[in-house]
Amino acid sequence: MALSAIILVGSAQEWLPDIVEEAKKLRVGSGFHEGVDVGPLISPEAKDRAEQIIEEATNEGAILELDGRGTVVPGFENGNFLSPTILSNVSPFNTAYKEEIFAPVLVCLEADTLEDAISLTNANPFGNGCSIFTSSGASARKFQHEIDVGQVGINVPIPVPLPFFSFTGSRGSIRGDVHFYGKQGVNFYTQIKTITSNWQCRGGHLGGATMPVLGSSNSK
Repeated sequence: MALSAIILVGSAQEWLPDIVEEAKKLRVGSGFHEGVDVGPLISPEAKDRAEQIIEEATNEGAILELDGRGTVVPGFENGNFLSPTILSNVSPFNTAYKEEIFAPVLVCLEADTLEDAISLTNANPFGNGCSIFTSSGASARKFQHEIDVGQVGINVPIPVPLPFFSFTGSRGSIRGDVHFYGKQGVNFYTQIKTITSNWQCRGGHLGGATMPVLGSSNSK
């Protein structure tokens, strides 16, 4: 789940200041230290790319609610650190929404209704995973049936299933027609072989050299 995007629906749009305040409480540092919430990015290039996308996003109209660039962790001054960053007023055409950032950057979009949020999600060319957070069973049921995404969570932040279920991406998030683990993984890794045999008593009819046709004497 490399793209952290949230669609704030209806009155949930008023939660943005609270989200920003909670993000500020996250501790950035070495992943080997106790109490650290956000570790470094994998490489200097990854950090540069994430910061470049943040810059492009703001140039395209996004509002930088929380800027995590320029973070220096004592003892790791040359580390690839990026503190939690939050972008709001993001459109579906914004670079921050179209690209997977692979960084602690939350991309915030808005929708007036659940129907609008579902349409916005389904319009994305990819369909890896998404979640709905709600106390309404009706809304959850509508979401799970109408969303065109392979992995769906209901009040679950990361909707990746346990290994005995298949990793069920859809649309641009899958290649081929079957998935690579879980029950479908058996087919993915299996080469099918079909054996046709015909055993008859001595002197019996072997059916000739014609293709069998259902209902004919040769197919019996």
